[in-house]
Amino acid sequence: MKRLAILLLALAAPSLATAATAPAVTTGLDPDAAARFAQLALDCVHREYPNKIAHVLASDADARPPRTLTPAFFGCYDWHSSVHGHWLLARLAHLFPDTELAGRARDALARSLTPANIEAEVAYLRGPGRTSFERPYGLAWLLALAAELRSWDDPQARQWAEALAPLEIESAQRVMAWLPKLQYPIRSGEHSQTAFAFGLMSDWAQVRGDVGMARLLEARARVYYLNDRNCALGYEPSGEDFLSPCLAEADFMRRVLPPAAYADWLAKFLPGIPGNGRADWLTPGIVTDRSDPKLAHIDGLNLSRAWMLEGMAHGLPERDKRRAALLAAARAHADAALPAVTGEHYEGGHWLGTFAVYLTSRAGIRD
Repeated sequence: MKRLAILLLALAAPSLATAATAPAVTTGLDPDAAARFAQLALDCVHREYPNKIAHVLASDADARPPRTLTPAFFGCYDWHSSVHGHWLLARLAHLFPDTELAGRARDALARSLTPANIEAEVAYLRGPGRTSFERPYGLAWLLALAAELRSWDDPQARQWAEALAPLEIESAQRVMAWLPKLQYPIRSGEHSQTAFAFGLMSDWAQVRGDVGMARLLEARARVYYLNDRNCALGYEPSGEDFLSPCLAEADFMRRVLPPAAYADWLAKFLPGIPGNGRADWLTPGIVTDRSDPKLAHIDGLNLSRAWMLEGMAHGLPERDKRRAALLAAARAHADAALPAVTGEHYEGGHWLGTFAVYLTSRAGIRD
């Protein structure tokens, strides 16, 4: 309860990410690529079917369509993809404010992020049997959406952030109530993984100025990850991974440790990173069938590996000899995956655009 009180006090305080203090957003995106990725989200955020809901029914009354159950985030096949599809639209409207895509993105955000819709979303999360709903992946993306809106100096963005705040608070509270009870980290390559979610949550805590969340994540990082050694990167990927357990952990830990300490930790955790700038120490995953929703995960793995490798390089001291190899491998993974983000198959198109934007806009790199 003490941690929840700290959280609520922090949420009530002014955001640290004001226009005067937030670093300028940088991007490797060009407007044409941004428009293409935005279209993937615009095509799905209000597309109700097909839909795969993780829905616990308490009675016949719960047998309702997705648009009624979760009226803000019912599209894009599943709740978490809808949430991060909205993040994509906010991110691109923020980065490209004077484009046609920004206007369409604003229209979609305004349709979804209304106080009534968010009130219904909060009520849904609080329903019986939903303690673990979208934990941690979807809740982490919800906080990422909140962080993007809060870091955007724009009247509409502030309005949407205010509307989203009750769901933001509910999500953060759930995380802070869960983590002290989570005895072990979750090291999967899919939605349940803790390290990736912790990275998004940590960035939210920085944007929001939430000391309670930041301290809790740092404490959990030391319990779960600080003494890890010799991560079995050679055993990755598993056949349906879209997140690397080893690289996600390393990408999170650079958010927790200062550069010199991170360099020492990384040498023990992934001792095989070369110091000669080679890219072939980690090869991109192979996708055999992009129409298969699980096999298409490997495209996401290559995209997330690319941004995690960049993040790891960013966390090291500038003269660390491993930086060149990390960045070379990141480029190889990006080159393998970005051409596949086309929307040809809805199985990948409903979510891969977010991963492409997260990578190319360097969303996880904060000074």
